[in-house]
Amino acid sequence: MPSFDVVSEVDKQELKNAVDQTNKEVSTRFDFKGSDARVEQKDFVLTVFADDDFKLDQVKDVLNAKLTKRAIDIRTVEAGTIEKVSGGKVKQEVTIKVGVATELAKKIIRLLKDSKLKVQGAIQGETVRITGAKRDILQEAIALLRKEITEQPLQFNNFRD
Repeated sequence: MPSFDVVSEVDKQELKNAVDQTNKEVSTRFDFKGSDARVEQKDFVLTVFADDDFKLDQVKDVLNAKLTKRAIDIRTVEAGTIEKVSGGKVKQEVTIKVGVATELAKKIIRLLKDSKLKVQGAIQGETVRITGAKRDILQEAIALLRKEITEQPLQFNNFRD
């Protein structure tokens, strides 16, 4: 039976490149002279440091621009709370969402069932496997998911006949 997987992935190397470009631009910009503004990365968790809230927003704007240029969808970015650190400085953790969360996976399966398409969905960890009788029906399912699911970018891979 033909099938495909619904996933939400971010290229780790492109993320690293975006963080490096952000740090480089922040270090050369005149309005950040003498400030401790930077972005640190641990896997898919970024920590943004700055002297105050305004500069923190500026660094995040630069980061968002670099992520967009590197073809990383901004909808994957989830900002945490702003924390005060020593010396009056601030930091904020920014998480890059990867994988399809359980509630989103259930929403995808419910959406497919409500559409009356002859497909079956199965949650497999952080992916959703969609199977159907014909390739055309699977392509209709992909079109439906692209149109209806807007809160997180989805990729469709592992298409098999």
